[in-house]
Formats: sequence, C-alpha cells, structure tokens
Amino acid sequence: MERNKLASIIDHTCLRPDASAKDIERLCNEAMEYGFASVCVNPVWVSLARSILEDGDPFVCSVIGFPLGATETKGIEASRAIDDGAFELDMVIPIGHLKDGDTSKVSEHINGVVEVAGTRPVKVILETCYLTDPEKRLVCKLAIEAKASWVKTSTGFGRAGATTHDVRLLSDAVSGKLGVKASGGIRSREQALQLVEAGADRLGCSRSVDIVTGRE
Repeated sequence: MERNKLASIIDHTCLRPDASAKDIERLCNEAMEYGFASVCVNPVWVSLARSILEDGDPFVCSVIGFPLGATETKGIEASRAIDDGAFELDMVIPIGHLKDGDTSKVSEHINGVVEVAGTRPVKVILETCYLTDPEKRLVCKLAIEAKASWVKTSTGFGRAGATTHDVRLLSDAVSGKLGVKASGGIRSREQALQLVEAGADRLGCSRSVDIVTGRE
C-alpha cells in the first residue's frame, strides 16, 4: 500500500494523560502534513484541535468513557465533545456489564452515544483483550443494532492491543455492515499492513509518522 493511501486511513492519536497543548498542536500539524484521516484526542483537547484544523480535513475524533468504559455519563461527554468540534466519537463499552451478561446495559450505553452523535460516526471500542470470541461477536451484533458506524479493537490502555485474529473476527462478525478499526500497540508499517490485510478499514496509531515513513 502506498504511503498516502495508508496515511489516509490512520487516526493520528495522542491520548496520553500527560499530553500538553504543544503535543496536540504537533499532532495536528503532523496530521495535516502527512494526510492522516483524523487526530484522535481526549475530550479536553477537542476545541484546541478543532481550532487548528479549521477546515475539518483532517477532522477531529474524540474518545468517550475512556479508557475503562465504566461511566454513566457518556451521553454528556459525547454532547460536549460534539459542541467543541468532534466529528467522530470512539466510545468504550461497559465491559463489566458485558461480562455479567447484561447486554441491555451495554446496548443502552451504545445507543445513548449514537443518539447524541446524530449523523456523526460512532466507533464502539470492545477492548478485545478482556473478551472471549463469542463476547466480541455479541458486541458487534449490539453495535449493528444500535446503528453505530464502526467497531474498534482496543483503547491502547488494556493488557494487549490489536491482533490480526481479532480484526478478522470483527470483520467477519460485522459482515460489511460496520467498519473495523484496529488500535492499540501498532508500532510498524508491517504490522499496520497485516491488520489492513486482515480486514481493518481504519487504524488508530500514535506512531503514525514512523509507520508511514518507515522510521520504525
């Protein structure tokens, strides 16, 4: 895959707890220089990123209920992020409710964010490292029913990130009805291309510049 095409499917990401305004400014400038799809930032930085990326290309993506998914305020977070300029929202499911078999609660969280987002795409983060394969398929079903736009493997803060196994599983489970985003631990161009080959339509990377330039 040529460099520009690979860059165009990468969400250039900075979700570190110690990220500063200068880090976000650099992230946005790199996204414009290399042609990344978006910048993905914590909600506190959405307005700054939007002010830098005024024409919306790349656009601003933000995370909701991040990184644990264990909040009941995702709708409020989503509304504020949209008001601040977010175009896409990546939300973490309530993993504990899923492990308890409380699918109605998981659906409630997904539906709540999708409803607030309106026409804006919502990515549902599974945090696959904590789930069984049947649980992963179940979340894909719930995401489809909620009319989300994507399923996403990982936050990057769990005990493991994206794998080709999980990307293939998610791609099969959504059957083209949703996009698949691979995220977490993507450190090289080779790894990125393997995930794309496995079925990823979008990649979430913090080492995006190294990946597209080959500086691994």
